[in-house]
Amino acid sequence: MSVSVKTSASSSFMHRLRYGLTFGSVIALFGMVAIAPQLSWSSEPEVSALYQPGEMPTQEAIAAASVEAEHYLAALEVETLPEPEPEPEPEEEVTEAQEPSIAAPIPTYSGGGSPEAWMTAAGIAPENWGYVDFIASRESGWNPNATNPTSGACGLIQAYPCSKVPGGGYDPVANLTWANSYAQKYGGWNGAYDFWRSNNWW
Repeated sequence: MSVSVKTSASSSFMHRLRYGLTFGSVIALFGMVAIAPQLSWSSEPEVSALYQPGEMPTQEAIAAASVEAEHYLAALEVETLPEPEPEPEPEEEVTEAQEPSIAAPIPTYSGGGSPEAWMTAAGIAPENWGYVDFIASRESGWNPNATNPTSGACGLIQAYPCSKVPGGGYDPVANLTWANSYAQKYGGWNGAYDFWRSNNWW
């Protein structure tokens, strides 16, 4: 009998111990659940400050904060380079003022005379005076100082170039003397006359 009593008492003690442990475990579990939110948020004050106490951040908020942080870090990593100094403008070379070119004055003939006197002095036979008059009237109008502004031909017969007339292209006798020789390329003044009428030049 004594043995059964001890066994019954031991069984009752073990029963009470298991009950107490189970009840205590439940109480401890509820306590941890109650204080867990406070412990988790208090350990990260920078994050919890963005939300109300006990409020979990949404995925959108976390993503927005991540993007903002990336932008901030990227801004810190950008190296600010100094602006390049402007290159000095090249100095203009100072040159002496060039004197304006002054064209040499056109030589003029003022010796007087007449076409007949000039042709006589140039050795042109009177029978050719009509041919010479035709050409000279159209080339220069019998103006000893006539000059072609484009080619530079000069004188009564518009010799070109003017410098090839011995004695000066503006001297009427010198000009006609040269023309008297030049007409020979056409066979004489009559040939020069025919060529001029066909071509308006000779």
